[in-house]
Amino acid sequence: MENQQEKIIELLGDLVQINNDRIEGYRKAVDQTKDADLKALFNRMIDDSQAFASQLNAQIGQLGGTGETGTTVSGKLYRTWMDVKATFTGSDRQSILSACEYGEDAAQQAYREALKSDTPMPYGIRELIATQQSTLKNSHDTIKTYRDVEKVSH
Repeated sequence: MENQQEKIIELLGDLVQINNDRIEGYRKAVDQTKDADLKALFNRMIDDSQAFASQLNAQIGQLGGTGETGTTVSGKLYRTWMDVKATFTGSDRQSILSACEYGEDAAQQAYREALKSDTPMPYGIRELIATQQSTLKNSHDTIKTYRDVEKVSH
């Protein structure tokens, strides 16, 4: 039983780290754009991920674990990739949105893997993960739509 709980804590911790990566990625995106509409969009996504991380950390606490505050190694690579991309392509809307879509793809993958996990978990936790994934999917689609509009207009 304890081993199962540890697996759930680890799985939730990974999702917290992905949300922390997302927060850091969008903070960089906010700094790179001068466009008010993108700043507002990115700030909303930061708020979402802060709420998600808080909800996940609450579950970790209820299971007897310690909340996560760090980011993933791949998240750090993602942010580095975003910096490199900005260096080469500038900070135009399409470049920023493409980098953000890349990050959203990574978040979707992490949530898909969590939901496909063979780790038995309480229904409430699975429902929380599925609800967060749905919100993240909407964010991904919004970013993709913005990016596609930019592609067409250039």
